[in-house]
Amino acid sequence: MEIFAARVDRAYALHEKEYEQKALEILRSGSYILGRELAAFEEAFAAYIGMPFCVGVASGLDALRITFRMLGLGPGDEVIVQANTFIAGVMGITDCGASPVFAEPDEYFGLDPRGLEGLLTSRTRAVLVTHLYGLMTPMEEILRFCKGHGLLLVEDCAQAHGAAWRGQKAGSFGDAACFSFYPTKNLGGFGDGGAVLVRDAALRDRMRAFRSYGSEKKYYNCMIGANSRLDELQAGLLSVRLRHLDELNTERNVLAERYAGGIRNPLLTLPAPRPETYNVWHQYVLRCPARDALQAFLEARGVRTLIHYPIPPHLSEAYRYLGMKPGSLPAAERLSDTVLSLPMYNGMTEAEQACVIDALNAFSV
Repeated sequence: MEIFAARVDRAYALHEKEYEQKALEILRSGSYILGRELAAFEEAFAAYIGMPFCVGVASGLDALRITFRMLGLGPGDEVIVQANTFIAGVMGITDCGASPVFAEPDEYFGLDPRGLEGLLTSRTRAVLVTHLYGLMTPMEEILRFCKGHGLLLVEDCAQAHGAAWRGQKAGSFGDAACFSFYPTKNLGGFGDGGAVLVRDAALRDRMRAFRSYGSEKKYYNCMIGANSRLDELQAGLLSVRLRHLDELNTERNVLAERYAGGIRNPLLTLPAPRPETYNVWHQYVLRCPARDALQAFLEARGVRTLIHYPIPPHLSEAYRYLGMKPGSLPAAERLSDTVLSLPMYNGMTEAEQACVIDALNAFSV
């Protein structure tokens, strides 16, 4: 049996008729950009997360880039960001000329608030929190730190659609929250897409103008903007999936519980849910000192896995100019050497998961 690390066709098949009906409706409408489908999705998604406003954009990376630009960050400003995040978060910071200041992760893969005070300088303007792998970051200490020092708080929720801490959803804590709708996400579309959720109407209006060439009114440009719009087809299809998001996340929790209950290999460290969090398990990420051998062993048995992420951003070639060396962030680097993401997708069968569990339990060194 061949088992893929991710499959998007299974989630489509669960609600196939709804997707196809919506797609035909949009295709026949003759309206494909900045129309009623986008407006309806923005309103519904903002309400689901618990934020006043949503601005649909072309990708999760654009969501991050636009957010830091429209918040007014630029050269000389610093943003604290966890070192084990996906590199898009760092790119969002540096795109506007600001500098990333890397924080170590805690044992749950999230930003460790215990290290924040030591990273604070006179140039610190913001903190970027990533709810990595669909595991919710408890926000109490981070909120206290940001409020105490007058810092902006941005949430990267690209992997955490529907995750919550003490009943409050990811994306509803900060000044802005950035989402990706890449097809493999919990709320995934059928192409690229993203969104920013904000509290402030003026900030929303600036983002709306920026995403469409800096134009508040067609051909009247108030700023140098971009072409970054969530199109009508993606917005409509995302509205369909949003109606089913809670049930899809429930299914992922069942899959995570099955992994946790079935994997018995002492060589593997399984992810532990934090207290008071609801996690949506975008990825199920374990750790193993012999990670590469484990991945090869699983591959030989037809089980495909992924590494999220093999190179932390501070050691990537893209950020070589920062001058950071191996060993500068040992916790993040240790994770990059040991993490492995197991197959995790909606529509995964018990037989497929049993095959993965059996292979994991058979691994030895």
